[in-house]
Amino acid sequence: MPGYGCVAPSGTQTDSCIEEFFMVDPTQALTWLVEGNQRFMADAVGDHNRFSAARRGELLGGQAPFAAVLSCADSRVPSELVFDQGLGDLFVVRVAGNIAAPSQMGSLEFAAEKLGVRLVVVLGHTCCGAIDATVEALRDPTPAPTEGLRKILERVRPAVEPLFAQSLDQQELAAQAVRANVRMAAQMLREESPILARLRAEQGLAVVGAEYDLHSGAVCFFDGVTDAGELPPPDQR
Repeated sequence: MPGYGCVAPSGTQTDSCIEEFFMVDPTQALTWLVEGNQRFMADAVGDHNRFSAARRGELLGGQAPFAAVLSCADSRVPSELVFDQGLGDLFVVRVAGNIAAPSQMGSLEFAAEKLGVRLVVVLGHTCCGAIDATVEALRDPTPAPTEGLRKILERVRPAVEPLFAQSLDQQELAAQAVRANVRMAAQMLREESPILARLRAEQGLAVVGAEYDLHSGAVCFFDGVTDAGELPPPDQR
């Protein structure tokens, strides 16, 4: 039954996601991500069978991810590991600066429309090279070395440029720029995608923004979270 999320992420309630389907609501999906990140931070990751040959075989019939993640291409931020999920659990779109360009938006529309995903996470991270490069380009408008890099910086720029009007030191500027960029991408997904907008209105799809801390391993959900329901109490995160 394509178009529906699976019963549970691998390693939680069942390792046979392709056999049983129902729509995973945003609140449940968000809870699974929070719990997985807690395991990751505690070095208490789940069952390695989630990446086994048997698990690969289970997925031959199709995929049923319970959440989609638009994240940076940075090698230090693999969503499946950060959220302690296995094969088939997350639909991940990666691009430098976690930008919501048309191709990324289209991929997320596919996840929502065809795979039944009802939670979309825009995941930024501390020490982001795309953010740092955008800040540097605003200070020194030397052309980017390639057209591809220029297009990425142009998409990040509207989130970062307004921060220069504030009296921020370099560290605070970088920190606020990461979150501003996440908020901008999340807002673009909510407002510029007719498919996501319709699913938000009719079926409760939620688009939330989050930041991964490279030092602690923690993911902080800070934008649009109320659309996805309540997070677990702090002592359970």
